[in-house]
Amino acid sequence: MELKFRVAARIAKPVHTVFEAVADPRQLSHYFTTGGAEGRLETGATVTWDFHDFPGAFPVHVIEVVPDERIVLEWQANEGEAPNVEGGGMTGSDYRTRVTMAFKGLDDGRTLVEIAEEGWRENQGALDASYGNCQGWSQMLCALKAWVEHGINLRDGMYV
Repeated sequence: MELKFRVAARIAKPVHTVFEAVADPRQLSHYFTTGGAEGRLETGATVTWDFHDFPGAFPVHVIEVVPDERIVLEWQANEGEAPNVEGGGMTGSDYRTRVTMAFKGLDDGRTLVEIAEEGWRENQGALDASYGNCQGWSQMLCALKAWVEHGINLRDGMYV
């Protein structure tokens, strides 16, 4: 069994506006990376994301960016290990999963955003981690929608 998932949402803004809300670290820090994001999502970059609910900033490797169409990221896999509070990130995983975000302008002016993640090993810890990431990306899409459409940060005060 291959461990992977896909989540999607429609956002009532043009594709460029939605894409920029993800690629621009200042915007991403307003509604998703509660501890901040450093570095624009551009092909070949390694950026840093930090979350209040996940101790320690960690690297995100940007594999490919096609403006207004696609962002492909890789980050350290999590197989349910305990947080590595001193060094940031998680301990134990020695491989990455791949996240693909697709942005598609719809005829009605909205944008369809699809986020898929894959690449976990086939074990219980990885399965559990994939469920957690699926929840996280679903929440990210909700937060993105609230931010871009209404200027509301759904995650404000949620974790601290």
